[in-house]
Amino acid sequence: MTTALASHTTPEVRSLLDDTLLHELSHGLLGPYHVLFPERFDANAAAFREALAEAGVEGRVYYAKKANKAAVYTERAAVAGLGVDVASRGELREALAAGVRGEDLVVTGPAKTQDLLRVAVLQSALIAVDALDELDRVLELAGHLGRTARVLLRRLPPEQPHSRFGLDEGELESALRRCVGAPVHMEGFSFHLSGYDVRQRTDLAAELIALCRQARALGLRADRISIGGGFAVDYVGADDWRRFEESRRPEHFHAGKSFGGFYPYHSPVAGADALRTILAATPTGSAEGTSLAGLLRAAGVALLVEPGRALLDQAGFSVFRVQGVKERDGYAVLTVDGSSLSLSEQWFDSEFLPDPVLVPGGARPVADAGPYPACVGAATCLESDMLTWRKIPFPVRPAVGDLLVYLNTAGYQMDSNESPFHELPLPPKVVVEPAGSRFRWRLDRHPH
Repeated sequence: MTTALASHTTPEVRSLLDDTLLHELSHGLLGPYHVLFPERFDANAAAFREALAEAGVEGRVYYAKKANKAAVYTERAAVAGLGVDVASRGELREALAAGVRGEDLVVTGPAKTQDLLRVAVLQSALIAVDALDELDRVLELAGHLGRTARVLLRRLPPEQPHSRFGLDEGELESALRRCVGAPVHMEGFSFHLSGYDVRQRTDLAAELIALCRQARALGLRADRISIGGGFAVDYVGADDWRRFEESRRPEHFHAGKSFGGFYPYHSPVAGADALRTILAATPTGSAEGTSLAGLLRAAGVALLVEPGRALLDQAGFSVFRVQGVKERDGYAVLTVDGSSLSLSEQWFDSEFLPDPVLVPGGARPVADAGPYPACVGAATCLESDMLTWRKIPFPVRPAVGDLLVYLNTAGYQMDSNESPFHELPLPPKVVVEPAGSRFRWRLDRHPH
């Protein structure tokens, strides 16, 4: 049997799992739903700001809005004075509607539409320029609108030369020449780096600091760099993750399903601590062993970070109701009232591995004691629509009417792929906040 992968959680979540509210919401909303914890978002944002302050580094935290479509997180970002990272006109519009000022937005993404660039220039948003033709369009728009555009030039990571994001050395030189004397504030540089390697981020950040010095020699402002996101989240304990990795076999998954790889669900350095590690590290080739924080301070360069998943750590979970239990040879296939489109890891040909928590709908006879292995399928007519291929060792035998709670799904999981397939409604989002010894809730205000 596969090893258990219990998710890290919080006292608030554990209290809610023991509350009748989850079953009441399942009954009232007539289907699966997502629970949001805005106070946890606030705490994560404060931790990132504290990491910058501890290092004595001027910086700015931008919430990567693509990580979750809920309105409440963007509203909290606006109140807290965070920036917001957007990549479409829709995301930009939602951020402005939530109260985020235009100058507090950074617009990322490749090959931005003309409409998006136009609004970004008019709102004085910071634009991460990804290509020379995009820079030309920004400069033309700024001239036409009589505005000065704010831009960062995105660097192609030398260690990821096949990335489709960023400008190589020759393109950067050309871009800098085009910025001189143009209606643009060239505020610095950025990069888009896949993965969670702290060393790569430290070394590439140091290179961007050197690029800022070169740009200043041309008379450009160049006083900030963005290292994007990529701050890992620690979902499960080290021992559980090690046991899972060591014991994993095809028979632990329904139909012998295999995957190309998994998110690193245990990370010893995660969230704001990952930022602390990056700032404290000494970049390769740094003179006199100066840390990245020291290089930033010496150069007068501000550090911008754009976490998404890490700001949403423990800020939400997803709830499904068991509507069928089918016995198999030594395990069960559970069917729940939703689809894997509401648990998005399979978008990456992977699996969201932390065990869902079973919240029984009633008392169980002693004979139902587990462990009871079961995978979790969706209420659709697709063989491949599985929320969990892995045979989870549940503590008791699941039954119709029980709830399965997938913890810590706010970051990229709960709505990246959602679709009203089979005309099933999209799961609503419920904002939950403690109110004394109980909880109060409301529906999120996102129009979709």
